[in-house]
Amino acid sequence: MEKTLVLLKPDALARGLVGRVITRFEEAALKIVGVKMKLMDEEFTRKHYFDLEERAGMDVYNTTARFMQSGPVIALALQGVDVVAKVRKIIGSTFPDQASPGTVRGDFAHQTKASSEVSGKAVMNLVHASGNSEEAKYEVELWFPESEQFEYETLAEKFAY
Repeated sequence: MEKTLVLLKPDALARGLVGRVITRFEEAALKIVGVKMKLMDEEFTRKHYFDLEERAGMDVYNTTARFMQSGPVIALALQGVDVVAKVRKIIGSTFPDQASPGTVRGDFAHQTKASSEVSGKAVMNLVHASGNSEEAKYEVELWFPESEQFEYETLAEKFAY
């Protein structure tokens, strides 16, 4: 069983989509082992997006940081078999205009002007999810110390595993 991080971004909360997004993960038999609401300050944003400036540039980092600090986010630590890949499929492409129908972003994210060109514009795509297992390990540990992760048995675990 692996773990991954999902953040419901300020636009998901502002639009009242939290329950509908979380339902997608529960329907896929993914287990919530941690949940919290948080306002991201500059220091925490830098820790979370530690490599974004290097990968995408200062403009992208600054725009993303401003957006992520514009309101509360809900963080989920999810657990399951191949959970990183499953979550990426459930949420869909980063860019709303490229996300398939049936995915979180394909069904709910707004098309933004030039959404496929991030330069200077925050992509309002409702959720962040770890991109790979290494990133997931770092992000889950950053957001959820061991004492804030919970163990319990779900019906899916009881009957499927």
